[in-house]
Amino acid sequence: MGVIEQAIDKTVSFFGRDIVFSIGTFAPQASGSVLVQCGETAVLVTAMRGSARDGIDFLPLMVDYEERLYAAGRIPGGFLRREGRPPERAVLISRLIDRPLRPLFPNWLRDDIQVVATTMSLDEKVPPDVLAVTGASVACLLAGLPFEGPMAGVRVGLVGDEFIINPTYAEVEVGDLDLVVAGTENGVVMVEAGAGNCRKPTCSKRSSLATKRWWRW
Repeated sequence: MGVIEQAIDKTVSFFGRDIVFSIGTFAPQASGSVLVQCGETAVLVTAMRGSARDGIDFLPLMVDYEERLYAAGRIPGGFLRREGRPPERAVLISRLIDRPLRPLFPNWLRDDIQVVATTMSLDEKVPPDVLAVTGASVACLLAGLPFEGPMAGVRVGLVGDEFIINPTYAEVEVGDLDLVVAGTENGVVMVEAGAGNCRKPTCSKRSSLATKRWWRW
């Protein structure tokens, strides 16, 4: 895709929160890039496409999630002032982004594709992982990839008997169920959930609620 000459900001109101998609402001040399902001949390997602590989029977898609200490206003101490290997949380979020993306590429595609989500800032209310999932979809579309999107992700929490769309960290911590659903207008692509004791009707109702909500993006 060519360079975007004029920056574009698109604001979407989603259950009481404004989510801002900024295009053409950051990472202009990437094939596609978008900055997704909600509250004080901001995630920059870039997508790049390389040449095709010969002799392979899989899609060489690499998804990398980067979460640095500076996003929370901290600087590493010590002589080197360097961060170590990615924590387990970063690896799990990379997989969370990869799972709904991969099925939306055609089976014949063998080009090297790299998607990198970098958390620029964090607050104590908005988790960045769902923003990164949706931002990855936008970046792939901007890169001109053969991608069957757009795709969006949404988290649904359950606190007591109340369902909460995109809950805060505190609400996820005290909730009984943490569900992330990603999909397109044609259906669900990925479901990931963590729960304590939860009845099957409650889980089914919550998944249905998430399915109805992501297209309000």
